[in-house]
Amino acid sequence: MDYSFLDFLTLIGALGMFLYGMKTMSEGLQKVAGNKLRNILSAMTSNRFTGVLTGLLITAIIQSSSATTVMVVSFVNAGLLNLAQSIGVIMGANVGTTVTAWIISLFGFKVDISAFSLPLIAVGLPMLFSKKSSWKSWGEFIMGFALLFLGLFYLKTSVPDLQSHPEVLSFIRNYTSLGYGSVLLFLLLGSILTVIVQSSSATVAITLIMCTQGWIPFEMAAAMVLGENIGTTITANLAAFSANASAKRAALAHLMFNIFGVCWCIAFFYPFSQLVSWIITHFGPGDPHELSRFLGTLDPQTIELITSDKLLTDTHLIALQKQLLTLQVSVSYALSLFHSMFNFFNICLMIWFVKVYVRICTALIPAPVETEGDFQLKHISTGILSTSELSLMQARKEIAVYGDRVTRMNGMVKQLLKEDREDNFLQLFNRIKKYEDISDRMEIEIANYLTKVLEGRLSAEGKEDVRVMLRADSEIESIADACYNMARTIKRRNEAKSTFTDEQNNHIEHMFLLVDEALTHMTRILHKQHTLPDDIADSYNKENEINMYRDLLKGKSIENIDGKEYKYSDAVYYMDIVTECEKLADYVLNVVQAVVEKKINTY
Repeated sequence: MDYSFLDFLTLIGALGMFLYGMKTMSEGLQKVAGNKLRNILSAMTSNRFTGVLTGLLITAIIQSSSATTVMVVSFVNAGLLNLAQSIGVIMGANVGTTVTAWIISLFGFKVDISAFSLPLIAVGLPMLFSKKSSWKSWGEFIMGFALLFLGLFYLKTSVPDLQSHPEVLSFIRNYTSLGYGSVLLFLLLGSILTVIVQSSSATVAITLIMCTQGWIPFEMAAAMVLGENIGTTITANLAAFSANASAKRAALAHLMFNIFGVCWCIAFFYPFSQLVSWIITHFGPGDPHELSRFLGTLDPQTIELITSDKLLTDTHLIALQKQLLTLQVSVSYALSLFHSMFNFFNICLMIWFVKVYVRICTALIPAPVETEGDFQLKHISTGILSTSELSLMQARKEIAVYGDRVTRMNGMVKQLLKEDREDNFLQLFNRIKKYEDISDRMEIEIANYLTKVLEGRLSAEGKEDVRVMLRADSEIESIADACYNMARTIKRRNEAKSTFTDEQNNHIEHMFLLVDEALTHMTRILHKQHTLPDDIADSYNKENEINMYRDLLKGKSIENIDGKEYKYSDAVYYMDIVTECEKLADYVLNVVQAVVEKKINTY
């Protein structure tokens, strides 16, 4: 058999085109959907059944169960889904991924879809250069769709012609008649191939081609399909490697669900595959086992002629070619049905054990014991990045947690002002300092994460979201700086043995109360999905009230110094705290302005 290294590179290139087309089509659809796609996963998981439908829908749209499960792991990591909800979505994703096999079965063998690929590229290319972002996204989808099937065409034509050279195929045939041993061997092969390719959809496409070319019988191809269900779980587990315990549990649940499903299917493998064959034989194009028997009756020269792209004139060869095409369709339908029925029955069986999965995963991966000094982002991780459009929700959730942290920090400063015992004072001051250090690191981590998201293929709306969140991230860090500055001022005052009068303490307490109200309002807005114009009006009113109170205290302070009611040095520390409170309120308003104005424009 003449199969050169260049032919091998052509085969790898075809696979790359297939995967790139799937990726481009997926990202184009996600950008077209924008917020709708982000909201589907968070809103449609109220129970296990809607979770399954959500996973099925998302995966059918984006054509990648791996992408869906990585999103789910990311959302569990972000606290947007709980473990039980994530298991339902993952179950649905397993059914959704079977759509790829049906598309190939329905179009890939009956119609030469590659003939339409170049015209589709001609349609999509001008759309890519459109100034309108939605047109660009649709252009990406069309280009991805065309490249996917162009890659599939080259994949089919680039595989080595093993059927015409049985001496090369003989070593494979030696392992197809070992009963359950062959089933387990090809199951392992499917798993390894999926781990290497990192796409179960691509591996299913390769398996379909292998089976329709007559390389392997239907049962062995079905075993490979089962293996692909295990291999696809590696992506989510790799994604969860650096995530929190909840995300690791979701990835483990995905692995367990698929392994347990394969176990029951292997136990009933031959009856199950015979059921699929019976359905396709009686209600479809024909018996999927006939292909191997049909090819076995033909000599290599005849096989080469009827499988080539050459125009045939011999009526006998034309009839054989039509028969081969019909048998190929029956095999592809049978494998697609096997894949769909396995995942459907697996869901019907396993959906009642979601709580058992939750208990097992929780026991195997316990939550780490965290102390206040530990620093770890709660909802995002730099080691895990889901699809760019969907990552924005996680970043938004993390920024809300950031707002909560600086609000607690401000409460510590209030406590510090009243603390009389020196050891307690130093302990609390060090705690504030630690919070400030953590705040600096949070700002950098969130900004780095958003920058990575921005490097992805974002819609115009998504890019605006990132700009807003980067601004909010910076302003919240300034709030933490203001809190720390106040703590240092209080420490310097204590070291100088300076004291405040009751009137000064009352004024500072009232100023802290106003700042608390502003911070509370800010955190409420950061946690809200929808905001109204009145939300920002409240912040403006509070900021004006703080400004006016600062001016009032400043004037009174000058009068009190002139009246010798307290020393000038005491007044300096006093006004430093008041001024820092006013600056803090400015930063709070900046956060609210960025977030509210964007949400009003969006909704």
